[in-house]
Amino acid sequence: AGVHLPLLYILSHLPNCVPPLPLEKDDWKQRLPQSIIIGVRKGGTRALLEMLSLHPQVAAAQSEVHFFNVEENYRKGLGWYSQQMPISHPTQITVEKTPGYFSSLKAPERIHAMDNSMKLLLIVRDPVERLVSDYTQILHNRKARHKPYQALEQILLRQGQELNTRYKAMQRSLYALHLARWLEFFPRSQIHVVDGGTLIREPLSEMRHVEHFLGLEPYLGPDNFYFNQTKGFYCLQAKGYQHCLDQSKGRPHPTVDEVLLEQLCTYFSEHNENFFAMVGRTFNWC
Repeated sequence: AGVHLPLLYILSHLPNCVPPLPLEKDDWKQRLPQSIIIGVRKGGTRALLEMLSLHPQVAAAQSEVHFFNVEENYRKGLGWYSQQMPISHPTQITVEKTPGYFSSLKAPERIHAMDNSMKLLLIVRDPVERLVSDYTQILHNRKARHKPYQALEQILLRQGQELNTRYKAMQRSLYALHLARWLEFFPRSQIHVVDGGTLIREPLSEMRHVEHFLGLEPYLGPDNFYFNQTKGFYCLQAKGYQHCLDQSKGRPHPTVDEVLLEQLCTYFSEHNENFFAMVGRTFNWC
């Protein structure tokens, strides 16, 4: 068995991924991002970033930086932030993703202060599915550390079966609430909404819209995606290498009580309608 390197790493070191221009040594350096994937958590941000990384005009930061939403990091300044970015050429767009930015109270203003022309990518999915996926990740982590955990019903339903709307995973699914803060600082034209459901089912069609929004030449094609029957979703391939998202993605969700699911759909319905109005499109949720 050989060593399996991340596809982002492999592609960044392939000669024919470098723009076909005379390159000077000084052209290659770490730059502040021109685009940020701001969320949502458990919406498909990693898949979006890795698909974008296949494009030769994109330099993708592999780790979540949490610069604009974590005080300790923000105090380190933009110099530190730029040092977390990949080495890129002027012909490339540097992209960073930290899904915690979307629900952060301070991130919109801070990103605007750094660059008011920033192109923001927001990937969303059915808010109930996102909530359950969020819970599933927390559940897995607590089990791995042998810590106690509660069933989702115990967390979400108070005495009298009233929904616990203060649960953080519930709050993260209130897309309209969070998007309103971003629209205070950025015009709608600078925020591209990616349909996480379509990205899973038809990744190429969704990525074509992303390429256009970022001003990239159309590059990704059918040969960059193949359906993995075992995992049940599309994986990536390029230049003879194949790569699937790690096992933390696509985990099976625990069974959730049908009555609770109906309560959640009812609760989110008004929030969803508000979000649809804000972005000028609808999604097939609940």
